[in-house]
Amino acid sequence: MAGFPNALLILVGLLLACPIAADDNEFESRPTNGWSVDAWTLQTSLYTAHFDPEPEHVDDQNLLGIEAYFTGKWLAGLALFENSFGQSTQLIYAGKTWPLLDSRHWYTKLTGGLLHGYEEPYEDKIPLNGLGVAPVIIPALGFRHGYFVAEANLGGLAVIMVTAGVRF
Repeated sequence: MAGFPNALLILVGLLLACPIAADDNEFESRPTNGWSVDAWTLQTSLYTAHFDPEPEHVDDQNLLGIEAYFTGKWLAGLALFENSFGQSTQLIYAGKTWPLLDSRHWYTKLTGGLLHGYEEPYEDKIPLNGLGVAPVIIPALGFRHGYFVAEANLGGLAVIMVTAGVRF
């Protein structure tokens, strides 16, 4: 667990160093009206680690997510998972991706959305959850090659989740 603060600093540094503009085949969009869906991604969670683990934390989120990628690297998604306390949780979000350092495969992603599912007695474990729905911002570092996609997503300063999936 001692390596996680260093990994967190590296991930945050990479996210802040980007976006660096680069055009390549992997990230190139087809000419359309700007809101056509270029690709879909289905993903699941592989690994979760809490930076400050508590006995009641669950590290198996059983995430199932779907994202639509639009022209111009914009995206929208829905994720269904079990939160850190085993409660059924839903996240709806939108965001954007940027190629990382002229790479054809590595990218950064920043999404924001609404999170629902943190209920008693854990409703205060997520900020601004007064109405049962909280705003979230999730930075990620991703790798995409062909149909394969993998990402490391930061959940605030509390958790990192590694996901993998397919893009079609």
